[in-house]
Amino acid sequence: MGLKSKIILLAVAPLIVATAIIIYLSLQSARELAAEELSIYEFNLVDAKKQALKDHVNIALSAIQPVLDNTQLSDAQAQAQVKKILTSLSYEDDGYFFAYEMSGVNLVHPTQPDFVGVNLWEFQDRTGNFLIQGLIQAAQAGGGYHRYIWEKPPLMQQEDKLSYVVTIERWNWMMGTGLYLDDIYAELAKTKVTMNDNIQRSFFTVIVVVVITVVLVILLGLVINLHEHRLADSRLKESAQRFMRLQVNERRGFSRELHDGINQLLVSCKFRIELASNKLKREHDKEVVQQELLKAGDMISQTINEVRQISHNLRPTLLDDLGLDTALSSLIDQFSERTDIQVDYRFDVPVELADEIEISIYRLTQEALTNIEKHAQASRVSIKLWFLGQQLEFECKDNGKGIVASAEPSAGIGFINMRERLELIGGSFFIESQNGKGTRIYAVLPL
Repeated sequence: MGLKSKIILLAVAPLIVATAIIIYLSLQSARELAAEELSIYEFNLVDAKKQALKDHVNIALSAIQPVLDNTQLSDAQAQAQVKKILTSLSYEDDGYFFAYEMSGVNLVHPTQPDFVGVNLWEFQDRTGNFLIQGLIQAAQAGGGYHRYIWEKPPLMQQEDKLSYVVTIERWNWMMGTGLYLDDIYAELAKTKVTMNDNIQRSFFTVIVVVVITVVLVILLGLVINLHEHRLADSRLKESAQRFMRLQVNERRGFSRELHDGINQLLVSCKFRIELASNKLKREHDKEVVQQELLKAGDMISQTINEVRQISHNLRPTLLDDLGLDTALSSLIDQFSERTDIQVDYRFDVPVELADEIEISIYRLTQEALTNIEKHAQASRVSIKLWFLGQQLEFECKDNGKGIVASAEPSAGIGFINMRERLELIGGSFFIESQNGKGTRIYAVLPL
């Protein structure tokens, strides 16, 4: 590097570095402040909605209270009048009141009268939320709020909704009303756009000042061709980033193969040896014990083959020798034999798949079965693989205990490996689980 270049570098580099640090810290601070303000703003908007809901319910209670206090009316007459009053009450453009028996039977629903008389106890929104049960539980607790997805009139589009419910004690009814939260989301989105625009304007202002300052420094110094130096720096950084990405992906691949392959085989071998040990303790026939030990020996041989495959970056032997369908069938048969868990398997893939898709599906199935064996306590498993349009879909369901509420469904290394393996080939990965109701793993891979 010449003297002129060194002088300009010494003049410009500290300025750029200092400015970049200041800009970075300022942007981080601005974004954190904006996020905090949005959170407070959202809380205040929702809190205002809650208070409005409570006020609307109190007004409705005041409207029906004379009927409830009228002892001259029979229950049937009083109930008919209360239903009529609640049906006629409305507020704003889409506000209405509803009522249900505690068994889930709808009594009043002005916007969807077809629901009247229908038991909606098992009704779920698109997220799987048993919303009627949630509303009834809130009412039985002395009144409360519940959030769910519901159709918004007049277009009947599904929107997020917050409802407040109470109990009509005379007949043990649940009555309430709700407000849609789409206006809150729209207001938050608008506010977020405004904040981002302000941050961007501030950022561009600082950038302009920095550019002008750099130009002045360059003009005061010796003019050299900074473009070549910047280009060289950019290429150097890009090469370093490519090397780091290659190194990280290579290590990640080895880690994934070790966890998905060797670990599973060693676990199976351990189970076989433990089974043989238990049979020895129970004085079973030596031939039976020997068969279990031979199977364990076979699994050790498979482990050795897996190590060789990893070292040569090969696919599982079963895939190369038998194909995906047969390989999965063999994997499932071994699982059923080892665990006594019934597996319903369906393979509707009439065409040959790419190598990376086959290995991903195989490893995904292997990891899913291992998790079921270790944690699910299931008695039945369903595995399906089929085409839908231009994509391949995979589903694995079990009837086990599910994932407890305190656990993060995708926090384990097994789930992380599943997700990363699919994302590397452009696929998507989803987990659905309810405590005591099993787990569903669903994956989509583009072809």
